[in-house]
Amino acid sequence: MSALLPVFMTANLIVRFGLELCALAIYAYWGVRTGSAGWAKTALGLGAPLAAAVLWGTFGSPNAAYPVSPAVHLLLELVVFGLPAALLFAVGKPGWGWIYGAIVVANRALMAFWEQ
Repeated sequence: MSALLPVFMTANLIVRFGLELCALAIYAYWGVRTGSAGWAKTALGLGAPLAAAVLWGTFGSPNAAYPVSPAVHLLLELVVFGLPAALLFAVGKPGWGWIYGAIVVANRALMAFWEQ
């Protein structure tokens, strides 16, 4: 088992990157579904994922320009990774919200356990 641990740890980081991409897609989907007019759909569909990407890249990513304390980082993770699950519920996709949320929680638990 110990020989496979680095493989599992790498796979968990790959899942994390996939969750980042999914979060951006969910923010965009929410924006397009939430906006009432064409311009609002475009603004929210582009603005929401852009805001999340800038927030995460600036403060939360491993190579962040402005690293934050662990408590603030956890709060940032809740916003960037947890909010998309709630947004899926808001647009009428609760099943996908549960699936995405469960994967986020499992991934974060493994990251904490393996100190990634």
